[in-house]
Amino acid sequence: MTGGVAAGSGAFDALADFARQQSELAWFAAVGEALTDGERAEGLDYAKALGFTDAAIGMVADWPAAERATRGAGYEAWWSAENAERTALLETATRMFGRHPVMTALTHVTEAVSTVVLGAASVAAARSGVADVALARVAAGAATEAAYHAGLARIAGAGAHHPFAVKFRLFAGGRWPLGITGGILHLF
Repeated sequence: MTGGVAAGSGAFDALADFARQQSELAWFAAVGEALTDGERAEGLDYAKALGFTDAAIGMVADWPAAERATRGAGYEAWWSAENAERTALLETATRMFGRHPVMTALTHVTEAVSTVVLGAASVAAARSGVADVALARVAAGAATEAAYHAGLARIAGAGAHHPFAVKFRLFAGGRWPLGITGGILHLF
């Protein structure tokens, strides 16, 4: 074991690098800003890759709107689609490498990301005049889950177009994809 990640495999070595990079990312730095064309395209790619082929992008303007979006109903289809992807990737990775090495590597990723995202979410919210620790924790949890999913996609060899890789790129660029409901991917 090297740094909590099984050594000797290209997938695990790449995941160790991925874990180390988490502190360098622009977590939540772009929330509330106008979406770029590239972010819109990535959002649509993510939605389509999950099976939401007719999805549109909905811009979430501020932290209070993000909080309302996280409390909204209708996310069941999106949650189900993400869970199906997670389950399939976990089965593939486990078949390739075994459960313990996969879970150890993913734990390393989640530990690395969780050390930075709560602070980043809290700072981003505070810059907007919002001092809501619970909302910052929700944002940090979503970012941690996205890193976990992206790490799992990497171990399973899913590639850069996998929905989890695309969603992670949105987070890494400073956004918070809140989810898909009513045919809309809500991006903050």
